Amino acid sequence: MAQTNDHPGERAAQDPIKLIGIRETPLSVDEVFRAVGDDAAGGVALFVGTVRNHDGGADVDALGYSCHPSAEAEMRRIAEKVVADHPVRALAAVHRVGDLRVGDLAVVVAVACPHRAEAFDACRKLIDDLKHEVPIWKHQKFSDGTEEWVGAC
Repeated sequence: MAQTNDHPGERAAQDPIKLIGIRETPLSVDEVFRAVGDDAAGGVALFVGTVRNHDGGADVDALGYSCHPSAEAEMRRIAEKVVADHPVRALAAVHRVGDLRVGDLAVVVAVACPHRAEAFDACRKLIDDLKHEVPIWKHQKFSDGTEEWVGAC
């Protein structure tokens, strides 16, 4: 059957931004996945960013995230742009701040669209733009006693 945009489910939803947040508490993949549930979505793409045990050839023991007070508003601005450019039925994004350990969830984003390719494209755009544009900074602590700050923008 040929794909058409005649059915309302093929278009973006009226208010698809379901969840945007900066959290000091552990993140939940289930919460984000539930937030993007939509009967008209045939594809949900979900990305989970975790704290890894290395960076740039050095062992990472821990890290902390901090953000500018405008971070959540910037996340919403980026989400609105993704919604404007893709047929998003539902979108959710949460980012952690505070001290995290290796294996902890740092960011969880999900996008539901009528079809899988659209969901993948929208999710990639969402996480890439969040990483590059939202004022969230990472303070990495390495096993050798050194540390560095990494800016998101």
